[in-house]
Amino acid sequence: MKVVGVLILVLAVVFPSGNASSEMLSPLSMSANDSRAAWEGLAIVVNRQNPTSNLSLAQLRALFLGERKWWSKRHRVVLSAMQRGTPERASVLRIVYKMDERDLNNYFLYQVFKGEGPFPPVILRTPADVRKFVGTTPGAVGYLRASDVDDSVKVVRVNGLLPDDDGYPMRLRARHP
Repeated sequence: MKVVGVLILVLAVVFPSGNASSEMLSPLSMSANDSRAAWEGLAIVVNRQNPTSNLSLAQLRALFLGERKWWSKRHRVVLSAMQRGTPERASVLRIVYKMDERDLNNYFLYQVFKGEGPFPPVILRTPADVRKFVGTTPGAVGYLRASDVDDSVKVVRVNGLLPDDDGYPMRLRARHP
């Protein structure tokens, strides 16, 4: 039985399954042959009533880690996130949180244990769920592919840039048509 388990482990390492890891490549690692269309921005979205229009990447990280709990208009920050396994979530884990799934779960558990706990993000299944939640929840913040944004939410600049601007820090591979 142990031999079968070891064999499966070896096969998993030698022949990794097709997962979202190919989606998580950095735009900085693109070769000269990659087209700009192969990448798209990951928009940070807030409720339309939120007056915030720009966040630095450090401020965004503080929001997502629960270090900043309130918006300027006395609304509590309400985090939303895509479900595990999505390229959007993997990009946010890597770029914003700078953690993997296990570390993020441990972080939130530890914060709750200390009594300082920010509420973990509300996990949503689809981009439409994120749009609906953020659009109807004062104080909500989330992320969507730029192609999934509509007028029900407001896109916040990150480091002064919008998702389609050159140098925007949060990119992921575009979906295949």
